[in-house]
Amino acid sequence: MPDRGPMRGTAAGVPFVALPPADDRTAAPLVVAWHLMSPPRSEQAMSAALPMAGLAAWRVYLGLPMSGERAPAAGEEEFFRLAAQDYVLNVAEPVTEQAAAEFPAVVAELRQRLSAADTPVGVLGGSAGATVALEVMARQDVPVDAAALVSPVTQLAPAVAANERNYGVTYHWSERSRAVARRYDFVRRAEELTGHVLLVVGERDDIAFREPASALRDALGERARLVVIPGMEHALAEEPGIEQAPQTEHAALVDAEVTEWFRARLG
Repeated sequence: MPDRGPMRGTAAGVPFVALPPADDRTAAPLVVAWHLMSPPRSEQAMSAALPMAGLAAWRVYLGLPMSGERAPAAGEEEFFRLAAQDYVLNVAEPVTEQAAAEFPAVVAELRQRLSAADTPVGVLGGSAGATVALEVMARQDVPVDAAALVSPVTQLAPAVAANERNYGVTYHWSERSRAVARRYDFVRRAEELTGHVLLVVGERDDIAFREPASALRDALGERARLVVIPGMEHALAEEPGIEQAPQTEHAALVDAEVTEWFRARLG
């Protein structure tokens, strides 16, 4: 039996924070979460922003590749240099591909260490982390029945356009990067998403995130629900968003939505 308090460690080489089920069951379902690249931008900060307290499931928050303990050797400067050079090919693709590829081994180790139930998992992702959640749901290397996506990147190309507007830069598309953007267009790939999907967006977030989320809801039909949080922008925490911090008012509203979503679908 594992310790019933919060845990920090690594599983299959991936850093995590795990919060125990609200009850004392020995084989609880598993919800796996990936953070944003905006605040909260670490597994610790994500666990504080969306703890899903009261949920009778293990909630495990994973660190994304190229973030936190797995940041480039030269640190934040190197990350931003790579992003400026080619965000799609140097950041979006390798982060998503690595996180999705390592997911089955991570889940296998977590189930053993936490005594989690061998049942379909739930996945939660914010922004770039939502792209990972969608990719693992589409692959079904591990059965996933329910996903909750917050400020999600459901189509990569519009998110790149948002970066162009926000940072005053021009992204130079290539044949290869267009192919990556097509691969991470989950409105186009909606038929591959066989589970139930909750989409939560901020009323004041960029249209590049709000409109694709609405389009994915429409493509999935009755299997999806879209929630708009009044007054919320893209981030779920205050800067710098690396350490655990008090939950913001908007994050509390998101937390309530995702908690109820998983409670209804994970038993």
